[in-house]
Amino acid sequence: MFPRDLSRPVLRLARHYPAVVVTGARQTGKTTLLTSLFPNHNYVSLDLPAEARLAEEDPQSFLSRHPAPLLVDEVQYAPRLFRHLKVEIDRNREANGRYILTGSQKFALMQEVSDSLAGRCGILELEALSINELGSAFAERESKEGIAEILVRGFMPQLWKDPELPPADFFRGYQATYLERDVRQILNVKHLRDFDRFMRAAAIRSGQLLNKTELGKEVGISGKTIDQWLSVLQATNQITLLEPYSSNIGKRLAKSPKLYFNDVGLLCFLLGLNREAVAQYYLIGAIWETFVFGELRKLLDIESPEASLWFYRDQSREVDFVIERNGELTLAESKWKELPAPRDAKQALATQPLLRNARLPVMVFCRTNQSHPVGPTVQAINAFQLREHV
Repeated sequence: MFPRDLSRPVLRLARHYPAVVVTGARQTGKTTLLTSLFPNHNYVSLDLPAEARLAEEDPQSFLSRHPAPLLVDEVQYAPRLFRHLKVEIDRNREANGRYILTGSQKFALMQEVSDSLAGRCGILELEALSINELGSAFAERESKEGIAEILVRGFMPQLWKDPELPPADFFRGYQATYLERDVRQILNVKHLRDFDRFMRAAAIRSGQLLNKTELGKEVGISGKTIDQWLSVLQATNQITLLEPYSSNIGKRLAKSPKLYFNDVGLLCFLLGLNREAVAQYYLIGAIWETFVFGELRKLLDIESPEASLWFYRDQSREVDFVIERNGELTLAESKWKELPAPRDAKQALATQPLLRNARLPVMVFCRTNQSHPVGPTVQAINAFQLREHV
C-alpha cells in the first residue's frame, strides 16, 4: 500500500464530524485507504446487490445488521439510507467518526449528503496516486522505463501495486466495469457502444477548449445528450472541466472551459496509444498538459485547498494555467520539452501585466532534469517536482 496524502485530512475530519464522505473514481484506492485508517469499523460494500437492496428497501434493518462504527462502500446505491443515517447521527451528535462513507458517483452522492447530512459530515475526494505518494517507485520506473511508460501507465494504484500488469489489460477491464455499473445506472444507456465512442471523442479533446457542438456532431448525438454525458463523466470523476480566469481587464475572454481526463493512463488507452507510440503522437503536447494538470490538481488539493486553478484566454493570448493563492497569481505553461526557451513563455509574459497581482517569474512545466531559470522572468520547472516549486 502506498501512503496517501489524504490520510491526515480524513482522520482530522473524523475527529470533528459524525460522518466522513470520501468520493473518487473507481479503483483510486478508497476502500484500501479507509479500511487501513479505520480497522475497527464494520465494513459493508453496496456493490453487492443484496446489501444494496437491503439498504435501500429496509434501511433500519440494514443499520441493525451493520452497526456503527461503520464503513459503507459505494453508498450512492442506496439513497434512502441517508435519511436513516441522519436519525442515527442525531441520537448522539457528539460521537464523531462513526460513519465513513465512500462513493464513485459524486453528483448523486452530494445531492443526498446535502439533503440529509448537511452539517453532519466532512467531504473529501481521493484521486489516483500522485508522484509524491509513489515516492521512489516513481523515480525508479521513470529512470528505467522513461516518461512514455509513465504516461501510458497512469496513476491508478493497481497498476503500481502490480508493475508487471500491462496498462491496456487493466484499462480494458476498467472501462467495461465503468460502462456496465456507473454509466448504465446513471443514464440507463441502451447502447453502451455509443457512450464508449463519446469517451474516445472526448479523449481527443483533453487539454483543449470544450466545443460541445463539434463533439456532438462527431459522435452523432444532440446537444442535450452531450450535456448529460459530460455530466456523467464529471459525476464519476473521469474528467475535470477547468474554468477560465476572468477579471475586469477590458478584454474578450474565453467562456468555455477546458476538458481534461483525470488519469493520463486512461486517456492514452482511449486514444489507443502504447508507450512506443505516445511520444510520437501528434497531440503529445495535450497529453503532457493533461498529466501536468493532474499533478497540479492533486498537489493544490492537499497542500493549498484554499487555492484556485484556472486557465486564461482572450482574443490574442492563452496561458495554460493560472494559480490563484493568497491574493497572488502565478502563470504557468506546459511544454513537452527538455530545454524550454524564453519564447515558450511569450504569451504568459504578455498576459502578466494585464492581471493584477500576477507575479514573476512565469513557470514552464517541462521535462528538464533540473529546474532552472530561463532568463530573468521565466523558470523551467521539472514537472515531476512540482511540490518543490508550486
